[in-house]
Amino acid sequence: MPAKRTTKSKSKPKAKRSTAKKPSTKKSNTKFWTANKKMAAFFGSFIIILFALARLGLFGVFLYNVTRLAVGSLAITFLLIVLFVMFMTVFKKDFFRENKRFLPGLALFFFGLLLVFHAKYDVLSPNKNALVLAMSDLKKGQVTHFLGGGFLGDLFFGPAKALFSVIGVYIIVGILWLVALYLMAPALIARLRIFLKRNISETRTRMADRAEAKRAAALLEEKAKAQEEAERNLRAMEAEEVPLPSEPMFEENTTSDFSEIPIAIPDTPVSPTKEMGAIQPQEEVEDDQEPISFERSVDNEFYQLPTIDLLEEIPTKNQAGERENVRKNIQILERTLESFKISASVESAVVGPSVTKYEIKLATGVKVSRVVNLSDDLALALAAKDVRIEAPIPGKSLIGIEIPNSEVATVGFRELWENAQPKTNSLLELPLGKALDGTIRTFDMTRMPHLLVAGSTGSGKSVAVNGIITSILMKALPSEVKFLMVDPKMVELSVYNDIPHLLIPVVTNPRKASRALQKVVDEMENRYELFSQAGVRNIAGYNEKIEKYNAQSNEKYQTLPLIVVIVDELSDLMMVASKEVEDAIIRLGQKARAAGIHMILATQRPSVDVISGLIKANVPSRVAFAVSSGTDSRTIIDTNGAEKLLGRGDMLFKPIDENHPVRLQGAFLSDSDVESVVNFIKNQSQADYDESFDPGEAEEDSSRGTAAPSNSADPLFEEARNMVISAQKASTAQLQRALKVGFNRASDLMNELEAAGIVGPAKGTTPRKVLVTKDGEFLEGQEFDEA
Repeated sequence: MPAKRTTKSKSKPKAKRSTAKKPSTKKSNTKFWTANKKMAAFFGSFIIILFALARLGLFGVFLYNVTRLAVGSLAITFLLIVLFVMFMTVFKKDFFRENKRFLPGLALFFFGLLLVFHAKYDVLSPNKNALVLAMSDLKKGQVTHFLGGGFLGDLFFGPAKALFSVIGVYIIVGILWLVALYLMAPALIARLRIFLKRNISETRTRMADRAEAKRAAALLEEKAKAQEEAERNLRAMEAEEVPLPSEPMFEENTTSDFSEIPIAIPDTPVSPTKEMGAIQPQEEVEDDQEPISFERSVDNEFYQLPTIDLLEEIPTKNQAGERENVRKNIQILERTLESFKISASVESAVVGPSVTKYEIKLATGVKVSRVVNLSDDLALALAAKDVRIEAPIPGKSLIGIEIPNSEVATVGFRELWENAQPKTNSLLELPLGKALDGTIRTFDMTRMPHLLVAGSTGSGKSVAVNGIITSILMKALPSEVKFLMVDPKMVELSVYNDIPHLLIPVVTNPRKASRALQKVVDEMENRYELFSQAGVRNIAGYNEKIEKYNAQSNEKYQTLPLIVVIVDELSDLMMVASKEVEDAIIRLGQKARAAGIHMILATQRPSVDVISGLIKANVPSRVAFAVSSGTDSRTIIDTNGAEKLLGRGDMLFKPIDENHPVRLQGAFLSDSDVESVVNFIKNQSQADYDESFDPGEAEEDSSRGTAAPSNSADPLFEEARNMVISAQKASTAQLQRALKVGFNRASDLMNELEAAGIVGPAKGTTPRKVLVTKDGEFLEGQEFDEA
């Protein structure tokens, strides 16, 4: 019994396997035989039609005459059309499925030919019957008579002639051919356009190469002539024994000839950046800004803006060698798309600093998604690092395919600064990068009003932030723009310490950073109170009102500076004090624009726990550098694309007033350039820190230390007390300069003076009130009116 059970259990699976395999074998055999039958039918019909076309023997003549009996002298045309339809049905199965109107159009076109041929037969043989002549040739086995449209032509032409006359028949034929062309056009015109486009583009490139070769030959000829003339003059001078002062002139002419060599880069007009950045703010200072405090008056009167000569000039790279690569890529793109049965043609190509953008026009009926899904296949065909597809290009009925160049053309910060064309006189309109067409793209922080910058390590994020800071330093006076910088990494922004534009030293402790951001929120609230008292809506209206009041009265009040908060690594702050940092950023994002406070938030890790939904909602302008995944790209700019960037300054910029990101190449700014600008500023002005923004000591440090009460005074306390009373002005920067001490010690001295009742509390950027007269008498709690 056990043996029988085992044999049954073994035999059942075998039976199941055998039955499971039979259907698939039958299906494959059916497909094979069906394909073979179609091929056999086509080749059999091809041989028969070949016999008829060539009239080989009695059989070929008989077949040809039978065809002539039906369609007359259009027998050859009819047989070729039948052969074409059979070929497309067997070998191009999808052609008639994709172009369903092609066969009806072809039938209408042939029907028109029948009428035209029979109209001609009616003129040549008006009293003869075409059918009788065809039967005569068929019996004799010869082809001797012109039969017009044959039986079918005679069948349709007679009634048409009787109803519409011969001229009417020709009009009907013209209408039929127009309808046929309309039905067949989508398939024929698309392929014809691709063919013509390819030939025209190749012809244009050949003509451009010839023109460039002619220009180069002309330049070489001019250079040779100039050299011969210089040698001739030199020989004449030697013959007259005249000294040779013209050698430097000869060298200058040589260098000017080299500068005339054409470069295949889009030209950008040079704007008077030096005048915009250096002259206008100084004129405003001379006209309006009267000193209201000791330290500000010295800084504004003698302060000079950094000039562009401090920046290193990076030579512009000639990208003429990319023309051959562009021509090859156009051919590869069209062939690759054609291999996937996509009818498309390259309309134009724009060579940028790092990538070339190919603008492609699709034929009618081709879905955009079919091209978008081919990004990996296109990258493989082009042997490219990555291919980014912009579908469609905003404002155009084209698709953009961006392919990396063989060599990246470095964009220098000096080139960016020289060629930028600002649209407004705003101090915070800054150049960001070079677009693909060679134009310099600028952005205005007062319109953004905040900026989120994200990208992985080495993508160019820190260089872009340094470029923004340097641009502001080259345009704005310390009294016009102030910075509050947060740098948990301690190395990126430390170079800016001790410049007069800083409100406080660069904050590197995350706990202090959260409190510093809260101080900025308090400043925002204080400014709104001032606006309310002055009856204005924003900082521009308040400063304008202060300037008008200063012009009408003897007292001079200080205008409020713009404040730019820069956080270099947001993720570190969110890990230490996420709640406090997020609350401060959200409040500033919602209300700080009118108060003249703007934020630039940079992070390496653009995850949802760092860039929350509330932060994204209140920071609408974003810059995305190269990231590792499409998820990170969508977190920053709400769309894919940043994962396709190349790094080294390649960015996608999405401002508040645009729906689609723009690809830019950021400028290269070396550390030596930053140090040159910073040292130029430090050499003419000292830091003027505002103690009201001082976040104090960190929590872990303050618990261990002991606060120094006012009775344990600094050895310099008496000297500081006497200086403040005699000057009747009190500020931390004043103590720093007079006593030659650092900011921390000067701040402690000011706190001791406040505890002793000599000076009043801090009130923003205005100096503290001195509560003791020069005679040593304390004031009786008087409050002075403030603007």
